[in-house]
Amino acid sequence: MPSLAPVVAARDDATQELYDRVAELDPSPLSIEQRTGALDRFLSLRSGREKPGRFWRVDFESIAPQASAIDLSAGNVRVENHDPAVFVCDLATAARKRPEPFARAFGTTGIAATKFGSLAAAFAQCGVFVHVRADHACDVPIVIHYSAPAGAAIFPWTVVLVERGARVTIVERVEGGAGAFLCGATEVVTEERADVHYAAFQNAGDGARIIWNRAARPGREARMAWASAELGGELAAGDLSVSIEAPGVQADLTAIFFPRGTQHVDVISTVDHRAGDATSETLVKTAALERGQARFLGNIRIAPHAQGSDARLRDDALLLSPTAHVDSVPALEIGANAVKAYHGATVGAIDAEQIFYMESRGLERGAAERMIALGFFEPAIERFPTAQLRDEIRAALAAKLS
Repeated sequence: MPSLAPVVAARDDATQELYDRVAELDPSPLSIEQRTGALDRFLSLRSGREKPGRFWRVDFESIAPQASAIDLSAGNVRVENHDPAVFVCDLATAARKRPEPFARAFGTTGIAATKFGSLAAAFAQCGVFVHVRADHACDVPIVIHYSAPAGAAIFPWTVVLVERGARVTIVERVEGGAGAFLCGATEVVTEERADVHYAAFQNAGDGARIIWNRAARPGREARMAWASAELGGELAAGDLSVSIEAPGVQADLTAIFFPRGTQHVDVISTVDHRAGDATSETLVKTAALERGQARFLGNIRIAPHAQGSDARLRDDALLLSPTAHVDSVPALEIGANAVKAYHGATVGAIDAEQIFYMESRGLERGAAERMIALGFFEPAIERFPTAQLRDEIRAALAAKLS
């Protein structure tokens, strides 16, 4: 974990209580000095996210947990691992018993340099380390459950190290009760020719606030697939990123979100092509209903020396109510000339001709709209691992349309 320089600032009572809670934590996997520096950084950094305005009503600069709500117990984490060849443990155990492989992944993706990544680092204690040895194929998905009780604040940190030629699928499930605050981080680091599929399914309860940073650093000729479904909570904000630093990498990013009622979703994806001869594909499907608000910012960056890169981004948004709002902002930053780069974005309502066609086949309008909306998500759903998870996502989407 890189050192975080402290920032001198005046502390009110609420801020001092956060520092007091940091001082109570175990000095593993981070020392109290590192945790204090991370909290300094959280309090001094800007989020870089949209300011409140006509449609967006969330002020990210004012978001902070209440010290009294911070739950330092490890009872909020449960792991299903049916492969004895895959090492899985909590963060403190990893730092003590497997310090060398743990250090090869933990804190190496730059997550702790962001505002909410710094907050997660300051209180990182509950979390999971997954280590897959070289050339091992883990055929049964590893499932990680994170749950924040109503009114509690937790800070899960997942660290995944996949060695040369190994393969693994990980499914992360995130839940939170009413008023819960969950700020977490996920780091995936792989060696050459590894194959990782990491899916996150967030379906927290009403009133929960979920903020997450997920970053991957794949090795040469590795495949890294992110798939994220942000369907619950009052606020869901996330950063999904891949840093391509070696040739031959294939990176796939998929995101689904569907705010309804007064839900807000803010997702930023970033694919950073720092090495050439690599491919990436980003697919995002969004729908919004009632007063649901969403924003997606999709970044593709290709460095001047990353010749031969092939980067594609597709973002489609479906507005199901006149009061719903979705902002779609694809962004390309291309520094090389021998590359392929594509982005496309659409925002609109259900096509009236589709409704007419289905009504002419005997379907009622409401049923026709639900069928079209669910079919709209299907290309993204198919990129999630396991039939069970795909069916759960379909059921959660259908429930939002009911």
